[in-house]
Amino acid sequence: MRFPRARMIVGRLVMGALGAAALPAAADVKLPRLVSDHMILQRDRPVRIWGTAAAGEAVQVRFRDHEAKTETGADGRWEVWLPASAAGGPFDLTVAGPTNVTVVTDVLVGDVWVGSGQSNMGRVMTLVTDAEQEIARANDPRIRLFTVPRLVSETPVDDMGRDAQWAATTPETIKNFSAVSYFFARTLRRERDVPIGLVHASWGGSPAEGWVPAAAMRSDAAFTPLLWQWSRTLSDYPGAKSRYDKQKAEWDELAALAKAQGKKEPSNPPTSPRGMGSHWTPGGLYGGMIAPLTPFTIRGVLWYQGESNAQPQRSGTEYRRLFATLIESWREQWNQGAFPFLFVQLANYKAVQETPSESAWAELREAQAAALALPNTGMAVTIDIGEADDIHPKNKQDVGLRLALAARSMAYGDRVVASGPLFDAVIPEGARLRVRFRHVGSGLVVKGDRLREFAVAGRDRKFVWADARLDGDSVIVSSPSVADPVAVRYAWADNPAATLYNREGLPAAPFRSDEWPYRGETP
Repeated sequence: MRFPRARMIVGRLVMGALGAAALPAAADVKLPRLVSDHMILQRDRPVRIWGTAAAGEAVQVRFRDHEAKTETGADGRWEVWLPASAAGGPFDLTVAGPTNVTVVTDVLVGDVWVGSGQSNMGRVMTLVTDAEQEIARANDPRIRLFTVPRLVSETPVDDMGRDAQWAATTPETIKNFSAVSYFFARTLRRERDVPIGLVHASWGGSPAEGWVPAAAMRSDAAFTPLLWQWSRTLSDYPGAKSRYDKQKAEWDELAALAKAQGKKEPSNPPTSPRGMGSHWTPGGLYGGMIAPLTPFTIRGVLWYQGESNAQPQRSGTEYRRLFATLIESWREQWNQGAFPFLFVQLANYKAVQETPSESAWAELREAQAAALALPNTGMAVTIDIGEADDIHPKNKQDVGLRLALAARSMAYGDRVVASGPLFDAVIPEGARLRVRFRHVGSGLVVKGDRLREFAVAGRDRKFVWADARLDGDSVIVSSPSVADPVAVRYAWADNPAATLYNREGLPAAPFRSDEWPYRGETP
């Protein structure tokens, strides 16, 4: 089948304008924002191209040496599948209907990765370490960038704002793009000569439940308390908003007075309450920002989120269920099988704890690590690159590098050490415990003067700092104050010191050997 030439389409449009009453209603074929100039299509896999037109209209698609045709359904939607093709480009993709022809230009074929989460995923290049130099050398036309506009919608939407567009990486386009995603792509580009497409969808301060499909949460009784609490938040909103307006007016008055007197404005301005349209809406960010992406064939997902759920009133048990549901439901909605899902474990943050104690951040990290039990998941440990007084660490280069190592191992089959040591087992040896690890690489090493952050406890569940030393690929821990240790923890704190690594320079993930209840949970 051959496509009609553009001038033939124009001729038909003129005839339609002259004799509209005699011709059936027609509508231009339209494409979603993801299918637009400068995009990257996933290599080596069948690719869906989709859009809308009037019901019952014929649509033809041509890409490289393949042509496909279909007819729109009663709802005006259509889709075709293009066969798997090798990396390359640029190419044109042509889509023709009865009334118009659209040519999508400068299309590359490579690997497409979706990066999502909250503010650390969204942290832009202007705010990272060595930002000026990094931006200046970010000039790779084969890394393509696409930012999903922010939208809250409990009902999944089909498309996004018309301003969303693909762009090649230049110092100008990269400035306000996700640094983690870019550094990930840059590392991959150094290892393999294929184009990389980055689709960025994040929202600062968002909780995990915002990114889980609402239907998935409603179908799981474990989320009933969370949904009930959100319902209560909405019902309390009018009163909360009234109180906020009063407090904000008072704060604004004090701020204006301070400015007039040449003083600093008062700290801690009141926080606007959450209500309808908030990014805390369960399922709202999935429906508005992820659902429109699910028809697009991808290589995998990058995820950096958890800070909003690492709160004293939240539970690691809750996040464990939320995160697993998020991963499994995204894979179900994309319908591409268990694609690689790579995530960042929370960095060290806040004040240093002088004695072994409980930690909401440690619980959240453990809940994240539990997702490694799902197939094709990988974790980038960042326990050594956080900042005590900044929830947004500036070192995003190492975050991207460690995610890329996980991708190289899992998605590309490279023989690389992709992880730091992970807890495997604990073996009692009298008054001491032997801790064994997986992913030791070429061996365990100590960073600093000695191993720190190991703690042991007896059956009384009271942890004390332990003496720790390497013994081959194991760590031996003990304490003179615990004659019969039964449990060991490492880096179980908000802001621990990372001291255990493998020789490849990757830090060990925090862990605990016990399964004692989290804070506030019933034994």
